[in-house]
Amino acid sequence: MHETERHRVILAAVQARPVATVADLVEITGTSEATIRRDIAALHIQGQLRRVRGGAEAVNPPEQSALIGRPFSVNESINIGAKRAIARAAADLCRDGESIIINGGTTTHQMVPHLATRRLSVFTNSFAIAEYLIHNSRNSVVIPGGTIYREQNVILSPFGGVVASHFYAKKMFMGCQGLNAHGLMEADPMVVQSELALIGQADELIVLADSSKFKAKSSLILCGLDRITTVVTDGGIRDEDRQMLETAGVGLIVAEKGADSDQQSPSVAL
Repeated sequence: MHETERHRVILAAVQARPVATVADLVEITGTSEATIRRDIAALHIQGQLRRVRGGAEAVNPPEQSALIGRPFSVNESINIGAKRAIARAAADLCRDGESIIINGGTTTHQMVPHLATRRLSVFTNSFAIAEYLIHNSRNSVVIPGGTIYREQNVILSPFGGVVASHFYAKKMFMGCQGLNAHGLMEADPMVVQSELALIGQADELIVLADSSKFKAKSSLILCGLDRITTVVTDGGIRDEDRQMLETAGVGLIVAEKGADSDQQSPSVAL
């Protein structure tokens, strides 16, 4: 991760909690403790955050807390070719007339151009996905009530929702923070709470995860591998990760990059 991207992630993290510890920031950015300490020192000198013992805090904490993790705008450009290929393969699993859930994320967001000509009932907690489908397709679109978290482009509510609890889906498509033998990993408790409710409303859980996610770690387990129906990833997946999924009985689709991997991403207006 480049320095500019790290700084954006660090600044987003200090807005998300009272104090972002060095350990938290190492986990989120995937860089060393020494690098994070230098970044904190530089941002402190610039007046963009306040350095405290063991971490950093916001100079002006927002009234609305942010979510833990990298902002959508930062994640969107990471492994973009793989994400587009994965999203195309995932969209191919959809059948006209189905009800599906698409969870907010930068990889799932790449599905939407491939759904423009479909006839689906789509429930999504992503404002960006909903907006694209409303303006560029004839799919039925349902969104939950809640708060829009602009950094991640998702709509979440700590109270659940009547609409979500009554929406049945044949398939749920979602990304993740990490994927390993423990299961599907996420970084934010509110995200986990929201996703757990949605997972229970779908017959099949299809995870869109580029191969780097098998190396990523996080502190929260969303669900075990036994709940996942299929993982869609790219050709960079390691043999040991293939074996892990096979042993757990999880289906695997390896998406190959195509011509559309270099096309422009669907725009986000938030």
